[in-house]
Amino acid sequence: MVSTSIPKGSQSTQTPQRRTGAYALMDSLRRHGVKHIFGYPGGAILPIYDELYRSEADGEVQHILVRHEQAASHAADGYARATGKVGVCFATSGPGATNLVTGIATAHLDSIPMVAITGQVARAAIGTDAFQETDIFGITTPIVKNSYVVRHAKDMARIVAEAFHIASTGRPGPVLIDIPKDVGLEEFDYVPVPPGQVNLRGYKPTVKGNPRQINAALKLIAEAKKPLMYVGGGAVASDAHAQIKELAERFQIPVTTTLMGLGSFDEHNSLSVGMLGMHGTAYANFAVSECDLLIAVGARFDDRVTGKLDEFASRSKVIHIDIDPAEVGKNRTPEVPIVGDVRKVLEQILKRAKEDDYGSKPNITKPWLNQINHWREEYPLTAPHPEQGLSPQEVIVELSNQAPQAFYTTDVGQHQMWAAQFLKNGPRRWISSAGLGTMGYGLPSAMGVKVA
Repeated sequence: MVSTSIPKGSQSTQTPQRRTGAYALMDSLRRHGVKHIFGYPGGAILPIYDELYRSEADGEVQHILVRHEQAASHAADGYARATGKVGVCFATSGPGATNLVTGIATAHLDSIPMVAITGQVARAAIGTDAFQETDIFGITTPIVKNSYVVRHAKDMARIVAEAFHIASTGRPGPVLIDIPKDVGLEEFDYVPVPPGQVNLRGYKPTVKGNPRQINAALKLIAEAKKPLMYVGGGAVASDAHAQIKELAERFQIPVTTTLMGLGSFDEHNSLSVGMLGMHGTAYANFAVSECDLLIAVGARFDDRVTGKLDEFASRSKVIHIDIDPAEVGKNRTPEVPIVGDVRKVLEQILKRAKEDDYGSKPNITKPWLNQINHWREEYPLTAPHPEQGLSPQEVIVELSNQAPQAFYTTDVGQHQMWAAQFLKNGPRRWISSAGLGTMGYGLPSAMGVKVA
């Protein structure tokens, strides 16, 4: 877990007011821009719900009541994917908290910013096997970026500020805040902590790429005759679609995306080769096998994409760009590793390319693009046309044509893969559980998208 401390001067200079822990929580959430909370009440979290209802009556926050806590976590997840903001969900202690676990794991594996807030038994009862007591802190430790148990109401504002900062920076992910019932009722002299005013020792994500690595990457890109951009969910999280398009068009680089990367590059663009991997297009997979430079952008070389790792892009040099240093080189050792925010790194590469006039010389990738177009014609991705009725793929194609700007959420299974293959999505309009493959995700995530 992350060690925490508050720097001098980070606290608000407002005059302290006597407030409860529940008030401090709701006020802190409002200060972080939270407008929608998905949840289901219960005994241990009732003090917080009492304060939530007061906030809702004032028109400050909307509470969306679900019928199961897992739906609350998926709705918060869908909201976060559609907006890029932190999704927030509430649940009570015991079974309420454990019902969030699958949704938290879904957000963790897909790097979705979420703050899950759970009620807990009163402090004096912790460790006594009290009614509806579970160690949700321990249960969720492997599937969160950080966890907190709020021991004192005076720590509430600091913990909320830290949780939102951790969830939304670096590689995004879920954070858990567990609040004993009596902490919500405890009164203290409340002073708000403004958003972003946190000091987390040991936690400072690298945002900009190393200039030496930027130059090395640009040299490989400029020299490559058969380059391919392999774009994952990190590009969506970073909102890097404009930079991906600019780099691809400047150097005439074809682009393939993962399931999580869908929407980061316009599939109507002639440089798009669609999704790669187990359920990808034939021509995308041929391109991976034949490319001489693979530019991995916010992607993690997972098994559904690579198959046998030693055969994946085996003829290629690799540039790997990712904000999480643990991902760079984890499954494939790159010639040029770059740790940094995808959008920032691509902006650095483009800036250097313009300064040195890279990409303006005669297009050396034209034969490569011709080869890919040949594969596209020989092995097209087409929807089947049955003699009677319509195929599911035909329906999806028509949906995409009729509503190109719509948000699409899926469950998990064959329909998910058909949707991935035939929908043409814009940025943040593809909402689907990829890493965990969570059945039951589609409907509650659509609820989150609807209120976004």
